[in-house]
This record gives sequence, C-alpha cells and structure tokens, in this order.
Amino acid sequence: MLNQVVLIGRLTHDPELRYTAGSGVPVATFSIAVDRPFTNQQGEREADFIKIVTWRKQAENCANYLKKGRLCAVSGRLQIRSFDDSQGVRRKVAEVVAGDVQFLDRPRGSDESGMDEAPGGDVDNIDISGDDVPF
Repeated sequence: MLNQVVLIGRLTHDPELRYTAGSGVPVATFSIAVDRPFTNQQGEREADFIKIVTWRKQAENCANYLKKGRLCAVSGRLQIRSFDDSQGVRRKVAEVVAGDVQFLDRPRGSDESGMDEAPGGDVDNIDISGDDVPF
C-alpha cells in the first residue's frame, strides 16, 4: 500500500501551535493554497486549500518560521479522520500529516544572503560540528 502526498503552496494563515494533553507533544496546523494546473471557464486559476498537520520539532519549526503567504513544500500522508462537532453531528476531515516541510522562499525583511537570522543571534555565530553535516 502507498499513501504519499507531495504539495507546494502558500500558507493561508500563520501556523497554530498547541501541545497534546498529557504528554505535551507539540502539534502545529496550517493550510496551504495549491494552484490547480488548469484554468476555469472564465480563464481564472483556482486553488485547493489543504490542511496540514505537523508534529514534534517540525511543528515547532513551522510555528516559529512560517507565516501567512510563505511558500513551502510538504510531503506526507493523507489522513481522513472523523469527529463530532459542537452540535453532535459526525464530520469527516481530510488533512495531510507532514513528514517533511521545506521552506521555499525567504521571509520579508531577511538579508540579501538568503539566510534568516538565527533565534537569539546572528547566523555567523552558529556552531556547526562535523556531526551536524549530513554528508
């Protein structure tokens, strides 16, 4: 069986970060607008608005560095879940549980080098050891 989704789109709102009850695991949710590859009868391009869920460190990174309008790539799996709304009606929602989120553009106000400022300091002062390099 295969359940794999890859999307590129822009955030429709800032990510919402919360923590699970009990274990306190970080979870962030946001939606991205993904353009359809064709135009409608009026010649306009339409978009799909897709809910994304991220967990743990990825959730914290998304909440800290992604904002409305930012371009990102998401890869993960499609999940359909059910819940009861406030009136007791059973609802279903489709969402992508992200395994990886790539930030594809620079935030407004970043410097010309393309590097965002590290939390709490300048990127030139980041200590990177040989263990941090993946190759």
